[in-house]
Amino acid sequence: MDGMDFFDVVGTQRAMRRLKPDPIPPAVIRRILDAAICAPSGGNRQGWAFIVVQDASLRGKIGALYRESFMLLLEHAPAYKAATTAPAGSPDRKMIDSALYLADHMAAAPVLLLACIGTDGARPGLTSGASIYPAVQNILLAARALGIGSTLTTVHHRFRHDEVRSLLGVPNDVEVAALIPLGYPSGSFGRPPRRPVSEVAFSDRWGARFEG
Repeated sequence: MDGMDFFDVVGTQRAMRRLKPDPIPPAVIRRILDAAICAPSGGNRQGWAFIVVQDASLRGKIGALYRESFMLLLEHAPAYKAATTAPAGSPDRKMIDSALYLADHMAAAPVLLLACIGTDGARPGLTSGASIYPAVQNILLAARALGIGSTLTTVHHRFRHDEVRSLLGVPNDVEVAALIPLGYPSGSFGRPPRRPVSEVAFSDRWGARFEG
């Protein structure tokens, strides 16, 4: 996997929610974390921190909180709730079935990686993630390059953030920005379904088709 082409990694990294319980070697986790800390950081402050949860009891408690959060999301987000009744095999149904599987099996992932960012006591805003989500993307890409499945989740932050923070002893001036399960995937990597560049890229002005 060390020899994977960069664009092959980017093009085949996708949300992998069905993960095997097989342990991940410490050296692999270290390489993923080394990639994370190479990400951009505003003012090079590097206010990030990463909690690697492997203890089964802790994974179980985080998994329970995540499931509670996801059930609340279904209750409060009409689009997600509607997806549960979409036709079998449709993109929406596949997505929600996969997400429900993760909600039921989060604790089975051998590693739960929590990406945190210090806030200096300020209320998080739109740009607060600029110094942590690039590191999260590096985690996802490094995991893919090493054959590890992953997915970015933030549902806990909306409904059970304080409980997760308390469980892991995270200070009040630190946000748990992402919960990333890691594990060897049960399925196969591949290009995710995406709208083409021609639909989302503009030239000079909004709506002017990019012809590159």
